[in-house]
Amino acid sequence: MENKNAKNGLNEIVVVAFGCSLPGRYVSREALLTAALASLPSRGLKLLQVSRCWSSAAWPDPSDPAYRNGVALVQTDLSPRDVLAVLHEVETEFGRVRGATNAPRTLDLDLIAYGRCKISADDLCIPHPRAHERRFVMGPLAELTPEWLHPVLGRTAADLAEQATVGTDAVALALPGSLLWTSASEAGISAPSRKKGDIPDGVA
Repeated sequence: MENKNAKNGLNEIVVVAFGCSLPGRYVSREALLTAALASLPSRGLKLLQVSRCWSSAAWPDPSDPAYRNGVALVQTDLSPRDVLAVLHEVETEFGRVRGATNAPRTLDLDLIAYGRCKISADDLCIPHPRAHERRFVMGPLAELTPEWLHPVLGRTAADLAEQATVGTDAVALALPGSLLWTSASEAGISAPSRKKGDIPDGVA
């Protein structure tokens, strides 16, 4: 299944959310996320834009390490299931061990949306069934493309970010020039534009 973001714009955008609460073998969570993102193009996932790094408290136990999260816009010729398989492969490579629900982890890579596709199956559900509730997903997405429309709900990323009910403490951290962006730039990843009005009030 071919996906050409450059030609078809928002209707064909593949949205991937990334996050972690443990740095694994890296010096920081930001360094781990940068390395994980940089590994995607060689697997058929071209990164078009990457949001700033956002921080939010762990849930349900806020005493666990805080999370770093963000969103990437991707161009790929892979099918949705193949994209998901790649994301799981990268999670494993970066030390993800699937155990207790909501436990601290080294890497989360979630397929949030694949263009306007709607799939509901045991092994794949897109758009992601809970992403619209999460500020740490919708906030970074609104930073990159506030006018993105949820394929099922028909609401914009900006609106969903404002109305999110999970991770409401999430705030943007890293700016271009930080560790995340220095490494990302070397990997050919574009930083988000920072025009006034790109992000809804209260999101960043």
